[in-house]
Amino acid sequence: MTPPLGVNRSFKRTVMRSRGEIEAAVCGAVARFQQDHLGRGPRDIQTRLVEDTLVVHLRGVLSVAEQRLIEGHAPSDGRGAELVRQLRSHLVLAARPVLEQLVAEATGSRPLNVHHDISIVTGEEVIVITLAVAPECRGCRKR
Repeated sequence: MTPPLGVNRSFKRTVMRSRGEIEAAVCGAVARFQQDHLGRGPRDIQTRLVEDTLVVHLRGVLSVAEQRLIEGHAPSDGRGAELVRQLRSHLVLAARPVLEQLVAEATGSRPLNVHHDISIVTGEEVIVITLAVAPECRGCRKR
């Protein structure tokens, strides 16, 4: 069947992704970022999209070297743990433009802020990313 006159024949229908598909794309992007820029990917990763905010929860992020550094210092002085926290923060800050580009590609929205924290005790990391606008997705309500 041919389209009626005036209809662009090269029109490509874009399929809007679901919230879960966007969250999965962000998980993949952050896992790649961790592997490429921090030397090791997380054991587990979950992302939640809440309006214009992404909350990325990573488990099992500490490398063997980081674990040894933490264990090598007395728990009371906390120097090893503080060194690992500082190193991780500096690495994420230095590679932030790469992370922002990966997130922008995964969500279709430009990141405004990236907040990062890591627990040396549990080996968990949290990245909170605020976006310029909430990504358009199937099943997402407009506010």
